[in-house]
Amino acid sequence: MKLTGLFAALLLGYLPLAQAAPATVPPYVLIDSSSDNLMDRTTALAMWKEHLPLKLAKLYPVGKWGFLSQVEGGFDDGKVCIVTARASLLPRSGKSLLFQPAKTATAFGSQSGASVAQCRALAKTKLGEAMASIRGALLPQ
Repeated sequence: MKLTGLFAALLLGYLPLAQAAPATVPPYVLIDSSSDNLMDRTTALAMWKEHLPLKLAKLYPVGKWGFLSQVEGGFDDGKVCIVTARASLLPRSGKSLLFQPAKTATAFGSQSGASVAQCRALAKTKLGEAMASIRGALLPQ
């Protein structure tokens, strides 16, 4: 009898901790294939974690799907920064992804007279737009 009361007290003591723990998205396989002059891998992967809500894992299980990001571009002869950003949902095969996109979103942008830092900022903005677009296409309204 005393053991049951002790067990119940322990459970009630840990209940607030269990409720306070934030829900996190399980780890999808995330691949970034961006050109280094516009987007670094760490930034792209951090952006993915911001754009992947928990309910997405219920519709697209972590064991079956992963995501790819690609940012390409640079400066042309007229010093215009041109950026293409792509975000894709890919099927998973073991620990890797198959390049057979189920969904893809692409964002384009350009900025004349931009510095390297401004061009990198444009690349980050466009990748965020592509990620938001694919998230919107995957989640029901």
